[in-house]
Amino acid sequence: MQNKFQNIGIILKPDDPSATFALNTVTRVLQNHNLSCCINHTEHKTDNPDLPVRSFEEIGEDCELAIVIGGDGTLLHAARKLAPYGTPILGVNLGRLGFLADVSPGEIEPRLQEFLSNHIDIEERFLLETLLIDHHRTAHTLLALNDVVLHNRELARMIEFSTSINGNFINTYRADGLVIATPTGSTAYSLSAGGPIVHPSLQAITLVPICPHTLNNRPLVIESDSQIELHIKAEDTSHSVLTLDGQTRIRLEQNTHIKVRRYPKSIRLVHPVDYDYFDILRTKLRWGYQAGI
Repeated sequence: MQNKFQNIGIILKPDDPSATFALNTVTRVLQNHNLSCCINHTEHKTDNPDLPVRSFEEIGEDCELAIVIGGDGTLLHAARKLAPYGTPILGVNLGRLGFLADVSPGEIEPRLQEFLSNHIDIEERFLLETLLIDHHRTAHTLLALNDVVLHNRELARMIEFSTSINGNFINTYRADGLVIATPTGSTAYSLSAGGPIVHPSLQAITLVPICPHTLNNRPLVIESDSQIELHIKAEDTSHSVLTLDGQTRIRLEQNTHIKVRRYPKSIRLVHPVDYDYFDILRTKLRWGYQAGI
């Protein structure tokens, strides 16, 4: 059976010397299979200095697979860049076991051999699309795979904002902020703020208030096709910030209108055939472990 991946883009975590070993292992395996590969920048030394350098856009347009070497943060960045192209993404984790990048450096070669023999599991995850509409009625669009977080950029100061879903008023919050999370992001900031863990197969969005002033403001789970609108109290806008995936940070201007909805295209994560989401949860959250054992 011919391998479905012929052109492969490699995306690296910048400024991480440990990526060099993984990069050399990946390129050796791919070239042994006579596959074409490229990288997204040249900051790392490689056994093959002639590898072509391509932008995210070129990788998205020309490659059937993107291998992300880094960790969950690197994969989040790559996912937002590659989302418009539907390029499958395989994550190689350089640090601790990740929720998204689930291939460790020590198993790169055998796992790649499996993938190149089409022994793979491809899982779709949806993203959130955020529209920021300023006082000039100009719309700016931003993507997030994990979460969109409205919060205060000043320490220990609440903000007041109202929330509507599909045009229906839901609540006015006085809180440190709000986490709007996908199932992928339910194990990130949302979990720290008291939100539920949502299985990635569910088509749902969670709204989790951060340190709400009123204790009856609880996390809310809604359909993924819902449109969420946030209106911030005018005097609170100047010290409010919107953060996407913990990586993109936008300082809000007065009268900025925020809309969050599901992005029409999904990303595709490539997993080993024995991938087990619950096994990752048990390992990361230490479920079933007993103190002193």
